[in-house]
Amino acid sequence: MNKQEKQMDNRERKAGAQWKQNFLENSDALSSNTLLANLSLDFSESSFFDVPDLVCLSHLRWDFVFQRPQHLLTRCVQKRRVFFIEEPIFTSEASARVDVSQRDTGVWVVVPHLREGTSEEEAIAFQQLMLDELFEQAQISQYILWYYTPMAISFSRHLKPLAVVYDCMDELSAFKGANPIIQQREAELFNCADLVFTGGQSLYEAKRNQHPNVYAFPSSIDTAHFAQCRAKDDTSSEPADQANIPHPRLGFFGVIDERMEIDLLSEIAQARPDWHLVIIGPVVKINPETLPKHPNIHYLGGKSYQELPHYIAGWDVALLPFARNESTRFISPTKTPEYLAAGKPVVSTSIRDVVRPYGENGLVQIADTAIDFISAAEVAMNQNSQDSEWLNQVDTFLAQSSWDSTWAHMLQLIEGVISDRSSLEKPESCTENYIIATPVG
Repeated sequence: MNKQEKQMDNRERKAGAQWKQNFLENSDALSSNTLLANLSLDFSESSFFDVPDLVCLSHLRWDFVFQRPQHLLTRCVQKRRVFFIEEPIFTSEASARVDVSQRDTGVWVVVPHLREGTSEEEAIAFQQLMLDELFEQAQISQYILWYYTPMAISFSRHLKPLAVVYDCMDELSAFKGANPIIQQREAELFNCADLVFTGGQSLYEAKRNQHPNVYAFPSSIDTAHFAQCRAKDDTSSEPADQANIPHPRLGFFGVIDERMEIDLLSEIAQARPDWHLVIIGPVVKINPETLPKHPNIHYLGGKSYQELPHYIAGWDVALLPFARNESTRFISPTKTPEYLAAGKPVVSTSIRDVVRPYGENGLVQIADTAIDFISAAEVAMNQNSQDSEWLNQVDTFLAQSSWDSTWAHMLQLIEGVISDRSSLEKPESCTENYIIATPVG
C-alpha cells in the first residue's frame, strides 16, 4: 500500500466511523438493535453445540448459480451453522434493511438492502452494524471467517474469528467492472488470512508467493449427480424447451458474460447451420443484444442445478467456448469435470486449467479458431458415450476428485489452524494483525 492508498484507506475508515455514529444517533434510522429484530428468526441448532460456526462473506449470490461456494458450504452445514453474507442490493426504498432466510440445505443467507446513492463509506458502516447485530442475535461467538471477496475486509476487519480462510475462486481484479482497490484489499486479506485456497492450479501458481499457506483445490465433481445423464435414454422425459431442437446439439451451461467468446459461437453457427447450439445460463455484465442471433443458436435461460442433468443428457457434445483474455487467464471451469461425469465429449478453447490436465490426458478436445473448433467437435461426436475406452479413462480420472474429499481436506487444514491457535488467550482481529503490504501485482 503506497502513501496515497494508505491515506485514502484512513479517510474511508474515518468517514465510515462518522457515518456509523450519525446512524446510531438518528432517531429516524434503524438502530443497531433493530436491524434484525423484526425477523424473529430461530438461529438455534442444538445438534451443533460447541462446534464453531462458519461465516462466509461473498460477492456471489447464493441463489444465482450453483457452483463452488454452494458445493462446499452445503457440505459444511451438515456439521455446523453456516451464515452466507451477500453483497448489498441497492434499491429505491427509503430505508435500509436486511433480509435473512434459511435455505432447505440449512444455510442462512443474509442480504443487505441499501438505498441507491448510498456512499461506499455508508455502505461499509452499515454492513459492519449488520454483522455485529447478526452475531448478537444468532449468538455467534466461536466462528470461522470464510472470504470469497477481499472487498469484505473493509467491514469485517474488527472481527475475531478462530480462523480466517480466503477461498480465492478467481482473479477478481481482472473481471469487468472490478473495484479499482480490490488488489489493495486482497493484500490486506492475505495478511490476516490463516489459509488461502485457490480454485485452480494456475491461480495457485499466481498466489503461492503471496502467502505461506496457499493450497490448490481445483474444481471437484458431484459424480452421481451428473452421471444421471448416462442413464437417460428416454427422450420423452426431455425438457420441453429443448425437446424440439434438432440434433446434433452442442451445449453449454454457465454464466454468459465477458468470458464467453461470442464471436466463436457465431462463426460455428454460420459455418454449420445443421448443428444446433444450446446455451443455458443467465446473461450478466454484457448486453444481451450483443449475443449472436442465428436460427441454430438457442438461448434457454438459467436452469437450476437439479435440472441440468435433464438438459445435458440430450446433448451430443459439451462446449467450453471461453475467450482468452485477462478475465479467463486463471479460471478453472467446474463445468469440465461435470460434462465428463455426464459422459459427454467436450471441446474447449485453450484455457490453461482445461488444457492441463484434461487436454493433456486426452479427455477434452482443445481448439481456438472456428475451423479447428468445428473439426474438434466432429471428432468429439465420434467419441460418444459408447466409446468405452474413453469413458473408462474419464471415470478413472474423475475418481481422484470429489467435493466430499475436497471439503474434508479443507476442514482438516482449518482444524489444524484452530488447534495451533488454541493456546492463544483470544483470537486476533484483522485490524490487530494488519501489516501494510504491497498489493498483488
